[in-house]
Amino acid sequence: MGIKNKHFVICFIIALVLLLSGCTTDQNNNGNSDETNDDLVQGSIIFQYPPFDLDNIKYIEPLGFMSGGHVTPVDHQYYISNDETWVKVYSPADGFVTSIQHMDIAADDNPIPVDDYRVTIQHTTTIYSYYIHIDEISEKLLAFDPGLGNHVTNLNVWIDAGEIIGNYTGSVDYNVVDEEVVLDFINPSSYDCEPWKIHTPDPFDYFNTEIKNKMINKCLRTDEPLGGKICYDIDGKLVGTWFEDGTNGYQGLNQDRYWAGHLSIVYNHIDPDAIIISIGTFIDTSEQFAVTGNSPDPAEITVEDGLVIYELTDFEYYKDDELWDRNSLVQGIKLENSESIYGTILLQLIEDQKLKVEVFPNETVDSFTENAKIYVK
Repeated sequence: MGIKNKHFVICFIIALVLLLSGCTTDQNNNGNSDETNDDLVQGSIIFQYPPFDLDNIKYIEPLGFMSGGHVTPVDHQYYISNDETWVKVYSPADGFVTSIQHMDIAADDNPIPVDDYRVTIQHTTTIYSYYIHIDEISEKLLAFDPGLGNHVTNLNVWIDAGEIIGNYTGSVDYNVVDEEVVLDFINPSSYDCEPWKIHTPDPFDYFNTEIKNKMINKCLRTDEPLGGKICYDIDGKLVGTWFEDGTNGYQGLNQDRYWAGHLSIVYNHIDPDAIIISIGTFIDTSEQFAVTGNSPDPAEITVEDGLVIYELTDFEYYKDDELWDRNSLVQGIKLENSESIYGTILLQLIEDQKLKVEVFPNETVDSFTENAKIYVK
């Protein structure tokens, strides 16, 4: 199963895991641990173990990938295994497994059945590791498997640094959440349904020098921050992530297509020179496009600039003149637009944090109609 299909996790399911514990299978500290949460370290730490057996990782896709239902820059990295190789999953530091979700569906415009696990490890009072799509969990954690389609929170299962917590093949998601870090989103409350999003730094910065360098050498991105980023908001500028007004921000209105009203006007996660327009509803699906001429730069557009017109194109990745096969480690990748035009998007900042938007699939248009919508950050 490819990256684009495996990793679209439904917002409302994940939010329920963290926020609606009354709807969970609550096993309340049944991890048989002598340690307690009072034993957790406070402040920052440096991880002394990798999250995976990096020798069996083909490459790392950085934070900020956008595809399908991931209309906003995604808050986890992807660790792609060598072909058909099973990769060990480690805890990078001591901590408690606090939740396990046995996932049965990955959200997309065409939902995909899965059978894998989401695991959260709390390492300090403020720092967590999040794993999504672990194919097999360890025998210790299997004792707390809530069953396919279910989740359990309030666990207290002690895990040692470097302990194997599972295995996977293909691809798995990983990110670090640090509640002491607050990203510069203009309106953090837009992400209340996934509250960890605003606390998602570059994971590489949490590992010792040896591990960090090994990760950097496996990562597709070569620009700082090397592990990727998800926040592009600038106050009063076009650049950033937007939500259709009145649709509950990231949560959306329809749990089956919560991303329908999402819009990102940002940069590619591998080639940060390339502008990407990621649209929650383009005809009847979500789509990601480059723009003709790769201009104007949305980070320079203000209210005073008025109407902005982007022609939407497809794109591919190249290293020099060679097409990247998306199945091998290549660094120095650049994005190149195709010659085909798939439509037009019209954008106008009418206030610093209010954007008028209209999308015209398969048309070249230079003025709004009565169907234009308002988006906010």
